[in-house]
Amino acid sequence: MTTNPPPLPDSDARTFDQLTSARTRILAELGKAIVGQHEVIEQILIALFAGGHCLITGAPGLAKTLLVKSIAQIFHLEFRRIQFTPDLMPTDITGVEILQDTADGRHLVFIPGPIFGNMVLADEINRTPPKTQAALLEAMQEHQVTASGKRSALPEPFFVLATQNPIEMEGTYPLPEAQLDRFMFNVVIDYLPEADEVAVVQRTTSAGGAKIEPLFTGDDVLRFHALVRQVPVAEDLVRFAVRIAAATRPRQAGTPEFINDWVSWGAGTRAAQFLILGGKARALLQGRSHVTKEDIIALAAPVLRHRVLVNYRAEAEGVSVGKVIERVLASVK
Repeated sequence: MTTNPPPLPDSDARTFDQLTSARTRILAELGKAIVGQHEVIEQILIALFAGGHCLITGAPGLAKTLLVKSIAQIFHLEFRRIQFTPDLMPTDITGVEILQDTADGRHLVFIPGPIFGNMVLADEINRTPPKTQAALLEAMQEHQVTASGKRSALPEPFFVLATQNPIEMEGTYPLPEAQLDRFMFNVVIDYLPEADEVAVVQRTTSAGGAKIEPLFTGDDVLRFHALVRQVPVAEDLVRFAVRIAAATRPRQAGTPEFINDWVSWGAGTRAAQFLILGGKARALLQGRSHVTKEDIIALAAPVLRHRVLVNYRAEAEGVSVGKVIERVLASVK
């Protein structure tokens, strides 16, 4: 498989050096607040540099909010947090027009909602009805909101990081597939190893820790976005990503038999796009100016786990989405 395309243009050398050196600096700064979770941090950073949104799944108390807020501080981005509840209305997110007295009379004035930030944390997104969840669709895809018939652009860069609780299903509303597909990654946060958990308890029950210092700006992030899209990818790697996504679709020509048995719905073209885009960002973070097969394989789980829907037969046989993804990667040439 071809893995050594031409290098990046010389004009982007400075941005390339800045991004490739970012990983060590970011991990060091995040270490002031976050213990462990290196794979989770890497996936969120890849999404950030690629300009994608993340769905973060994990039990309560695993520092999801602290992690997102800390990353926003490092990149000097405006952080907004929206607590999703059953009574939340779409205008509570996008904003509302109110009547105000001005020097030349009374006028309707648009008051922007909390969606107008750089990094928006949608906390427990599955606790609000689909009508309110849908208020995020336009923002995530178009980076704009429509309120009272008027379109308003959101500040750039713009990211949505949504959390959901996987263990408490009462009073929740599953996210529609169309909205799930807007998320680049589904990042799973698990419990820490004992040594890391001991460090967390010691740190959080003693005096306040060191303050996180900004390392970059929003303009730096936008330059990273442009650089990521310039990373060359060999055609056989693009074909590999496309075949991975296609292999998850049941009842298609060439679909593996286990997919027909276990999967009711597979991944669309966006999965292949995010595999390639994420692979580009991962390559740069690791100091490479080209994508390898390992980059694609490493990102298959976060890209596919919320795009592949297993059926009742798979659940009865104890087959998880993760197991299906492993079989897909083993079957694709």
